[in-house]
Amino acid sequence: MYKIDNPKNGYKNVAHAFFLSLAITIAEPSTILPLIVEHFSESMVVVGLFVSLLRGGSIIIQLYVAFHAQAYRRVLPYLSKVFFFRWFAWLSIGLSIYFIGDSNKKLTLVLIGVGLFFFSFMAGFGAIYFKELQAKIFSKKYRGRTMANRQIAGSIASIISGGVAGYVLNNYEAPLNYAYLFMVSSFIMGIGFLLFSTIEEPPKEHVQIKEKHFGLFLKNAIQTLKGDKRLQRQIIVIFLSFAYYLSMPFVILQANSSFTLSGWMLGGFIMVQMLGSIVGSSLFWRKISDYERMLTFSFIFMILALLLALFANSVWLFALIFFLFGIALDGFSISGMNLVIEIAPEEKRPIYTALQTNITSIGLFFPVVGGLLLKYFGSYHLVYSITIALLIVGFLLSLSLKGVYSED
Repeated sequence: MYKIDNPKNGYKNVAHAFFLSLAITIAEPSTILPLIVEHFSESMVVVGLFVSLLRGGSIIIQLYVAFHAQAYRRVLPYLSKVFFFRWFAWLSIGLSIYFIGDSNKKLTLVLIGVGLFFFSFMAGFGAIYFKELQAKIFSKKYRGRTMANRQIAGSIASIISGGVAGYVLNNYEAPLNYAYLFMVSSFIMGIGFLLFSTIEEPPKEHVQIKEKHFGLFLKNAIQTLKGDKRLQRQIIVIFLSFAYYLSMPFVILQANSSFTLSGWMLGGFIMVQMLGSIVGSSLFWRKISDYERMLTFSFIFMILALLLALFANSVWLFALIFFLFGIALDGFSISGMNLVIEIAPEEKRPIYTALQTNITSIGLFFPVVGGLLLKYFGSYHLVYSITIALLIVGFLLSLSLKGVYSED
């Protein structure tokens, strides 16, 4: 008989986060990725676009995935296929930089963009399957703890990765250093994917009968959204939490224009951000099972970080900003995932997940808006101020989530 909260599943869940974070930290959207893109293009809009590609490619597919996933008794076989295609997309970025690189910067940039898009696009499949799996194999209390442990493990891995990235960036010339990071990290990523694929998954007890066609599914999904006021309010608040993307990719570029940014400094910022993640998960998030409260606190930490960015002019202030980023980003991630799991009926979990993720993920394109603002106004302070204003609205609205349930 299947045992919920199986420790073996918990260990594999955490190990997956460790190896995945060890790999993808080398394209962290708040630090290294903007600098990689800036090497091939000096346009702030292009920098914003590529940061959006790393996260935003998943938007267009999730409702379609949910249409099929609602009828699946097991999702792990499908998730394993997603893992393979994500791994291949990541490796292809490194190969493109290594074999083409500066010899044809435009082509390299296009191939990086294609790789990032497909890496993110396949995550659209993975996000639905992953959340469905987490809901099936862990209870609410254990899930909160194991997700915090995932964040801690991922942060430790990212600190290691940040140190390695600092060494590589400092000792090898661009763009070969970027190619080495992507190629080596792809094999580390593969280890995490293989481990997670061996998790024991029970069959789903309550399966939604799939509609005859996708159009009917969309119609029913819209009716579900209209009928659940709690979901509506939650989506608005989480969408506003993505406002940090207006500013976050450009903080490292501001730092680079304020003082000489060495490879070791860049690696150090990554390590400090992940240290913030560890501190947040250890001291705050793993002790909070009230996910509405967690979301509210995450807004506070992010607002503080961007208030500091308005006045930052030294390495130490920027380090503090990245430390606060680490705390806030983990809080947003943990609360967002668990809030939708908590309010969704079992048979409609993929639909709720897709609705929340699809709508809120429009915010993943905020970096493009931030890039346009910088292009036409040239003011980091303007971008940060707009971001802070949106986050304050999100913070105030998050207070109203408490005690609001789907029966409203």
